[in-house]
Amino acid sequence: MQIDGDGLYLVAGVALLLGAVLPRLLRRYAISAPIAFLGAGLLLGLAVDRSQLSPIAQPDLTERLAELTILIALMGVGLAIDRPIGWRRWSVTWRLLFVAMPAAVFAVAGAGWLLGLAPATALLLGAVLAPTDPVLASDVQVQGPSTGEGAEPEEDDEVRFALTSEAGLNDGLAFPFVYAAIFAATKGAVGDWALEWFAWELIGKTVIGVAVGAGAGWLLGKMAFSAPVPSLRLADSREPVLALAMTLGVYGLAEVLHGYGFIAVFVAALSLRAAERDHEFHEELHGFVEQLEHILTWGILLLLGVAITGGLLKPLTLAGAAIGVLLVVVVRPLVAWLALLRTPMRRSERWVTAAFGVRGVGSVYYLAYAGADFSTDLPWLWATVGFTVVLSVVVHGVAATPLMRMLDIRRDRSS
Repeated sequence: MQIDGDGLYLVAGVALLLGAVLPRLLRRYAISAPIAFLGAGLLLGLAVDRSQLSPIAQPDLTERLAELTILIALMGVGLAIDRPIGWRRWSVTWRLLFVAMPAAVFAVAGAGWLLGLAPATALLLGAVLAPTDPVLASDVQVQGPSTGEGAEPEEDDEVRFALTSEAGLNDGLAFPFVYAAIFAATKGAVGDWALEWFAWELIGKTVIGVAVGAGAGWLLGKMAFSAPVPSLRLADSREPVLALAMTLGVYGLAEVLHGYGFIAVFVAALSLRAAERDHEFHEELHGFVEQLEHILTWGILLLLGVAITGGLLKPLTLAGAAIGVLLVVVVRPLVAWLALLRTPMRRSERWVTAAFGVRGVGSVYYLAYAGADFSTDLPWLWATVGFTVVLSVVVHGVAATPLMRMLDIRRDRSS
């Protein structure tokens, strides 16, 4: 049976209802909401026309939907973090970003090259699978801003802070590696483009993204909380649409200036939070963003499930499956564990932080963004990335509730 256009409204309504109910129903079980929505998408794929719901058939739609989902998630995680940014306060984050992530990129790229991939394709696969996800990892991230009198920040929950702050920044920091793969595929020898890549794609665009985010967040924070004209103080009028306006505006400005918009949005959220850290308006902004994020996430997972039912994984080879398993089970846990050595984290906290490198919407976005330059390998790349995302959703979704509960119990006992 095929569902027509009007029937899709029914499907959308049921999906939203499930989205409201499933997180509560599954809270006590080792089944995350992403697993349930992915399964629903697999079933939905049996009833709808799958030919036009593939990321290969609709690369632009896939890219834009994933892009918007990531942007909303980045604003949400930026608003949720209580800890002021600083080199020492964020030491675990810097280790995960500047040690673990590049190590994972090159480990996956090396494995792909050894398994027969062209160097550019192997590097792209490593870059696409590099970022941990700010969208699907909500079960292991900080749950929202602590504001108001008597609020207790998440300072003692180093695991959730590390995973949240890492996910907030590494979506943008994966871009230079994606561009390196594109340059390798389109510009020839490394010597012909290495200097341009280092100076502009790695340094220049990152600096612009940070500057735009910090400046825009500071300016909007001043306007929202302490503008001399009362009608401009959005915090007083409780206008949560500021979060969406800020997300889209900051991203657009950074991209127009040729900077990394993902970095700009996350930094802007941190700057807005710093403008008046204890104001309860942050909770309203975060709640508004969280609802948008949930809706977009449900849509992405349903479409991914439909695409899998339609044959997205058919080109998957043993080598592709091996790379996905290697990344989720070995590479990410190992490189993150090594990066976190000699930090104040307990051994169990290091292991959990290292293990929960959730792969998801970020990987979908980057492959849709860069796929046009790798058309020959594109079906295999989508199959490999799709398999890895599904594996991560299932493995991390099942493990999140019991492991985070274990850490909470140990933390309560030690305190």
